[in-house]
Amino acid sequence: MHLTHLTCTLCGKIHDATIPQNVSSCCAKPLFAHYDFTAAARTLTRESLRTRVKSVWRYREVLPVRADADIITLGEGFTPLLPAPRLAKRHGLRSLWIKDEAQNPTASFKARGMTTAVSMAKQFGLKKLAVPSAGNAAGALAAYAARAGMEAHIFMPRDTPRANIIECEQMGAHVTLIDGLITDCGAEVAKRKTAEGWFDVSTLKEPYRAEGKKTLGYELAEQLDWTLPDVILYPTGGGTGLIGMGKAFDEMEKLGLIAPGTKRPRMFTVQADGCQPIVRAFAAGEKFAAEHLGATTRASGLRVPKAIGDFIMLEALRTSHGGAIAVSDDQMITCTREVGAVEGVFVAPEGAACYAALKMLLAAGTVQPEESIVLFNTSTGLKYLECYS
Repeated sequence: MHLTHLTCTLCGKIHDATIPQNVSSCCAKPLFAHYDFTAAARTLTRESLRTRVKSVWRYREVLPVRADADIITLGEGFTPLLPAPRLAKRHGLRSLWIKDEAQNPTASFKARGMTTAVSMAKQFGLKKLAVPSAGNAAGALAAYAARAGMEAHIFMPRDTPRANIIECEQMGAHVTLIDGLITDCGAEVAKRKTAEGWFDVSTLKEPYRAEGKKTLGYELAEQLDWTLPDVILYPTGGGTGLIGMGKAFDEMEKLGLIAPGTKRPRMFTVQADGCQPIVRAFAAGEKFAAEHLGATTRASGLRVPKAIGDFIMLEALRTSHGGAIAVSDDQMITCTREVGAVEGVFVAPEGAACYAALKMLLAAGTVQPEESIVLFNTSTGLKYLECYS
């Protein structure tokens, strides 16, 4: 609504927000959307939010779509922030929450990014969208493209969980299974998109999925009565949610929704032992993350060997005084059962990875029991039944 321009996340060069864009023309890096926050702050207030629709679109002033008629929505967002008192008691914690993104329309956090990306595609008059995906982004694109009357062309690894494949097929998407990883799927989209007339909506290879994901940060603050938690643990493949939340915290201060100088949460990215490019780069003090060769994990959402937004994630982790930690597949599966049996939430392996990481951070003294902690569950365990057989 108040979108003004886009900037390259590496060098800051301004790009035109009135035409479809993928990565920056200068550095081939992700583009960030910028807004007129003075204008937005006139109507986006704590008071105005009290009566608004419980969805991503309650933060309309800082989302990019110009006209309401172009919004493609299935009611995504404003998922519950669930207290986890029994898990907290088990570890002597003051306060622990689970942000349960499984309660989005396509049962994962990917719905947030696709509502904004597909809405912008409609605004620009695009008809064919393509994405490489480890599973949940594919399901979200299939749903929102169908809702918008667009074609969805989806490329997934052949061993993607069957639930994701069936989901896409039943919503009319064109599904291609690839022998390889999500990077191989991305290469196929890049090779064919010009000839096929597809617009690429890959993670951080267009500016607007991050805008939907940033609403996670707005919601956390609002659900915690305009405070921020001390610690956030977030499972990271492409990292759009973690990046988006950092963007949201900065925006909220500009809007006056949180006080100037509000302390930011310490952000911890959680990856799998078998695919940990960000963990390795963080430990080595590197600006960019080398590709993790031979990546393997049963948590398909974490099987992203190379992320285009690696430098943004690493900067966010360091600036927040957080960190990066890897957990094993066995830890994820064990922790899925522990979270389910204790709190009644059937988390995805990626969500269970955050709980496994929390236990490791507490044991190391990196996270303290008196800190307020939020774990992100990004999808439902029902999409990963093969992991538990």
